[in-house]
Amino acid sequence: MTKKTMTMREAIKEAMTAEMREDENVYLMGEDVGIFGGDFGTTVGMLQEFGEERIIDTPISEAAIAGAAAGSASTGMRPIVDITFMDFITIAMDAIVNQAAPMRYMLGGEVKVPVVFRCASGAGTGAAAQHCKALESWFCHIPGLKVVAPGTPQDIYSVLRASVRDNNPVIYIEAKSQYGHKGEVDTEKVYEIGKGEVKQEGKHITLVSWGRMLEKSLQAAKELKEEGIEVEVVDPITLVPLDTEIIVKSVKKTGKLVICHDSFKTGGFGGEIAARIAESDAFDFLDSPIYRVAGADTHIPSSKELEKLVTPDVKDIKEQIKKAVNKQ
Repeated sequence: MTKKTMTMREAIKEAMTAEMREDENVYLMGEDVGIFGGDFGTTVGMLQEFGEERIIDTPISEAAIAGAAAGSASTGMRPIVDITFMDFITIAMDAIVNQAAPMRYMLGGEVKVPVVFRCASGAGTGAAAQHCKALESWFCHIPGLKVVAPGTPQDIYSVLRASVRDNNPVIYIEAKSQYGHKGEVDTEKVYEIGKGEVKQEGKHITLVSWGRMLEKSLQAAKELKEEGIEVEVVDPITLVPLDTEIIVKSVKKTGKLVICHDSFKTGGFGGEIAARIAESDAFDFLDSPIYRVAGADTHIPSSKELEKLVTPDVKDIKEQIKKAVNKQ
């Protein structure tokens, strides 16, 4: 059987394990990935199977980790880097943005840089301002990087395997608040980076969401269906390269668009999606403004109750959808 129920945590481990078994050039590096089994339990048991040469516990230096990974990728290895909290990727920016991202371009395509940077992103755990950022829009801005944000156990598994096989640096975003969430995973399902999916069909409005917010968006769509509003939920899965076509097609069908993500609203990737629709022929099909549901432009508080106030929830999504539907 190729289908089994997994948590997102297990799906990540299974995907990495499968790729490492198939390709001896794939290895994992990061803080506490060996004996400890990863800060979120995503690498438990991997040290015992693959040994210290392929499961590398590193010093606490994201700059050194990312630099070593980019360098080894350029020589033919396929490193997976566990950045742990996405906030810490700020320390690794030079190696990612100035080295890994432009290397193929600067060397005329002669060198490949197949490295995956795994980032535990977003709020929902009460971990406060230095451990809860969703920074995907930073990396969507940099040519040469691919950015993926899967939101289901199936996509977590399939997209990670596709990312490891890609010959470009990939920013792989996983929601830390959802590691324990379960779902069916077909281990034979192959994902093509750059392809989105319609997670739920609908005719009244398009809701684009990804990563941590996908689950809340689907729940909002389910509740709104009981009220007579049929929401089409589109999950881009890959942010760069973005499957603009699938969003355009849906907006032409529904005439309305709401975009939901958990990163800060100002400068968030939702603005890029809105701009692409405004520049496309789908714009003429819109009969209401494009709306964004996003995190507040403030730091995440440590209090879980305050955290709920500054991050989107199902109620926020439903209210914005109703606003858009009532504009027609």
